[in-house]
Amino acid sequence: MKILVVGQGGREHALVWKLAQSPNVSKVFCAPGNAGTALDGENVDIASDDIKGLIEFATKNNVGLTVVGPEAPLVAGIVDEFHKAGLTVFGPTQAAAELEGSKKFAKEIMRQANVPTAAYQVFGRNDVEGAREYLEELGNNPIVVKADGLAAGKGVFVCKNNKQALAAVEELLVGGLFNEAGSQILLEEMLEGEEASILAIVEGDTIIALDASQDHKRAQDGDRGPNTGGMGAYCPAPLVTPDLMDEIVNRILIPTVHQMKKNKTPFSGVLYAGLMVTRQGPKVIEFNVRFGDPEAQPVLMRLKSDLAEILLAAATGKLHEIQDVNWDPRPAVCVVMASEGYPGSYEKGRKIRGLENTTELEGTKVFHAGTRTNGDHVVTNGGRVLGVTAMANSIPEAKLRAYQAVKEIRWDGAWCRKDISDKAGAV
Repeated sequence: MKILVVGQGGREHALVWKLAQSPNVSKVFCAPGNAGTALDGENVDIASDDIKGLIEFATKNNVGLTVVGPEAPLVAGIVDEFHKAGLTVFGPTQAAAELEGSKKFAKEIMRQANVPTAAYQVFGRNDVEGAREYLEELGNNPIVVKADGLAAGKGVFVCKNNKQALAAVEELLVGGLFNEAGSQILLEEMLEGEEASILAIVEGDTIIALDASQDHKRAQDGDRGPNTGGMGAYCPAPLVTPDLMDEIVNRILIPTVHQMKKNKTPFSGVLYAGLMVTRQGPKVIEFNVRFGDPEAQPVLMRLKSDLAEILLAAATGKLHEIQDVNWDPRPAVCVVMASEGYPGSYEKGRKIRGLENTTELEGTKVFHAGTRTNGDHVVTNGGRVLGVTAMANSIPEAKLRAYQAVKEIRWDGAWCRKDISDKAGAV
């Protein structure tokens, strides 16, 4: 079977790498891909938002399964269009993808399904004064300001006080930050606790929860910097015990999936629950409708089951036929190497040195995210450039391996957090 992976980030490289390991897969294409996916699969020069072009390619090349990596084409309706063309595709429909496409939609689903989440209020550009008054009523307490729509992981402002929150509101509703995606905002209660990421493969009434991971969203060590798309992750997360996982499945995943079905927007694909484990139990921070990035990297490194078999079953209504999912017991840690300036502005085209020094390192894989080839060289092509991922017998050992590989890689302005996975030791 031939598989087409849509996207060009670290998540897509991990998907290409894992899907290519299946004995039932003859070829994995990636559109448009990056310098890393070109090594583990074959890149196709079609943008991830060129739905017509992707359909034409999949039809012409007898692609048996298309796996959509990023959220934007899912929210744009790529799955619906592939279905109309008679093609097999893994991911939610446009209506179901609103779980990520609109934070307000997700909150309404959670309210209907009685899923625990933070208290919130919604405001639009025609009600800036209402947002200001609401913040005044709350006093000088911490609050989270969120753009309602897609903002590439940067639409969340964790504000320590009223002044910061007002500035974020002004930037979004008055300044037009994120354009239409920021034309409506949520002012949300700040949840306290430890974060965890739960990715589940869903189809019909079948939910297969994958091992828990933990992302590191802030740019600087100790979670001090601005929000990013993710600076690293590790799997499994010791915080999520078997009992807690059962609670998450029963109180969050099952009610959400049932409510979506009840609302005639049935969910198929990856349901990603970003959680805060509070003193009152797990609460949903946000839902995503695709594999997380960088969570996919350590999760898929540990997965021993045939990913192609699982995703094809979900895409064809046969997920219930999948038996147990098998895992390597060893933990994995992913450290994101980023460009100078990220998550703000950054330069592209900087030559990356030392990648060849990592190929023989035990239990290590460098997943490319923002890269491209320039002649014989690999150069930077994004903010998050590489996801250096390693597996070992313990989380500290996996962390050590990952950072040993990081030390081998250089480009002008490269940086990373130094504390990825340290939270695991605090559990």
